[in-house]
Amino acid sequence: MKLSARLQHIADRLPAGCRMADIGSDHALLPVYAVQNGIALSAIAGEVNEGPLDAARRQVAEAGETGRISVRKGDGLAVIAPGEVDCITIAGMGGALIATILSQGKEKLAGVTRLVLQPNVGEDLVRRWLVQNGWYLTDEAILEEDGKVYEILTAEHAEDANELNEALYRERTIPGCSVPLTEELQLLMGPRLTMAPEEVWEAKWRSEIAKLEKIRKSVAASKQESAREKAEELTSRIHQLKEVVTCLPKVKP
Repeated sequence: MKLSARLQHIADRLPAGCRMADIGSDHALLPVYAVQNGIALSAIAGEVNEGPLDAARRQVAEAGETGRISVRKGDGLAVIAPGEVDCITIAGMGGALIATILSQGKEKLAGVTRLVLQPNVGEDLVRRWLVQNGWYLTDEAILEEDGKVYEILTAEHAEDANELNEALYRERTIPGCSVPLTEELQLLMGPRLTMAPEEVWEAKWRSEIAKLEKIRKSVAASKQESAREKAEELTSRIHQLKEVVTCLPKVKP
């Protein structure tokens, strides 16, 4: 089985010999790949919708992996029992939904040592949840596939997560830049991605800046006081982002 570049990046971040749960598994491609390539000993493919659930069941049956992969219907982490898995993957959802799934199923995270998360949007919400809940961001990856940009966040549960996160998100100065890389900016742009920013990262943020400038132009056309304040906030944020993107040295492929 050949995975998409996005799913391959996620598979590459699974610990060898893990017992994994893939939440929102869709066609169960990731669990099938993981068990057949000796990465995962067992897997749970969780889906809440009938269509993807049926597709996952067919995929697992055709792969001959019904003994090692359990396909289950349920919302979020409701498909697993505490201590049943040690690695959880959640991919292809918004960051707000991923954070909600993790919060609502927090008791199911007992014994889980690694999370591999791929939000489609709202990556900052996922990073913030990790910081607030004792998880340490060990790796960040960014890639473009079929015209879309994806970030993959890998985190591990750590007793000293507070100290580790404090060091990871500590404010940094950028040579030749008037804007410091604050904790807030690192939550938004990625603490590790900003340490070695790639061209795809720069392209993403130049696109985000362009979107913000359109919003600012639209807001500035209003004569309401609240709109004026919003325009000022947007102006400040755009300035910060432009400075960071311009000043950070890019990693060449």
